[in-house]
Amino acid sequence: MQAWQVHELGEPSEVMQLQEVERPQPGEGQVLLKVRAANINFPDALMCRGHYQVRPPLPFTPGVEICGETEDGRRVLANPALPYGGFAEYAVADAAALLPAPDALDDAEAAALHIGYQTGWFGLHRRAGLEAGETLLVHAAAGGVGSAAVQLGKAAGANVIGVVGGADKAVVARELGCDVVIDRRTQDVVAAVKEATGGRGADVIYDPVGGAAYAQSAKVVAFEGRIVVVGFASGTIPSPALNHALVKNYSILGLHWGLYNTKNPKLVQHCHEQLTELAARGAIKPLVSERVPLDGAAAAVQRVADGVTTGRVAVVPSLENGAAA
Repeated sequence: MQAWQVHELGEPSEVMQLQEVERPQPGEGQVLLKVRAANINFPDALMCRGHYQVRPPLPFTPGVEICGETEDGRRVLANPALPYGGFAEYAVADAAALLPAPDALDDAEAAALHIGYQTGWFGLHRRAGLEAGETLLVHAAAGGVGSAAVQLGKAAGANVIGVVGGADKAVVARELGCDVVIDRRTQDVVAAVKEATGGRGADVIYDPVGGAAYAQSAKVVAFEGRIVVVGFASGTIPSPALNHALVKNYSILGLHWGLYNTKNPKLVQHCHEQLTELAARGAIKPLVSERVPLDGAAAAVQRVADGVTTGRVAVVPSLENGAAA
């Protein structure tokens, strides 16, 4: 089969190599899956660089989120068991962790429902307790993780403010349903949030960016607000001033979705059921901005790493080489 492999660490476009390899053999408790679509996540780029908390042995195939097909024909969502990741024609995954792919979504959309939307659901509902009528601020609102949070926030009845970087991303954020869109490149984020909220600030802030975005969050979080720390796409991990949290009465909540798979897997199943119901009634629908064939995976991972994409980019092995949709 064909699979992208990383033999040395570095930028995805430089270290990912498309090679002919043997199909992976499932271990005990694992299943072989034909990859129907693999969603690209920022951690894929971090793994190529050796900067992610999970460091699979070299060589490895990136791709942590797929919609696959079992040998008996079932369409499922899975997190492939590294080093046999999803940017390949076949992958392996733990049988116990498979989730049924929602009928309402195509393969690429289904692949994008898993990590980003589960992270959003756990962050907004389990950790922050978002309530209808509250104001939700989402950083990087047009990106893969942010777009999921925007849709989930709207589905929960929140007023959603989206922060983006650039006019094109502002258009996407509005289409996703943001009530207010702030372009950090041309607007003062802190002033714009305060204006949009009458000076009160945001009740819940969803931050997959870190760095300057977190500093802005601390300035605009409302009384008894909650800042959900999801990741550090900016590359800068902030050091919060805890005295500031005390003075303003707000909470800083960490979220590592992967822990629920081992600490409380029943909640992951419950979350998937909630997401499937939301997808069935059209309340959420992953924004797949680009579908690329297998031979375009390395360049696509690099684009995600460079922050120039909107929504999700999916690798679809059945697409003809050189084609994109």
